[in-house]
Amino acid sequence: MKKFLVVLAIGWLGWLGWQVYTKSQSSRSPIIKTQAVKGLMNSPSPEKKTVSSPLFKCDGRTFCSQMKSCEEATFFLKNCPNVKMDGNNDGIPCEKQWCK
Repeated sequence: MKKFLVVLAIGWLGWLGWQVYTKSQSSRSPIIKTQAVKGLMNSPSPEKKTVSSPLFKCDGRTFCSQMKSCEEATFFLKNCPNVKMDGNNDGIPCEKQWCK
């Protein structure tokens, strides 16, 4: 009988934990979905592509080797001071690595 009660108590605690977990996950989802919908509503037309500032921030990186994409390098070139990513000053950063 004691074993049954222990198993029952463990099962009940597991169920309570699952309820708390699913509630926390469901409370996050609408925020993410809402932000995604707002981003789609405010997105530029296909021919006018801009880099969204919430994706990147100026954090002291200055070289192409520190970037992970052309979009990131372009954001840094346009928005951050003292970057060294456009050697020929044509406005296209990291041409050898990212923006080919």
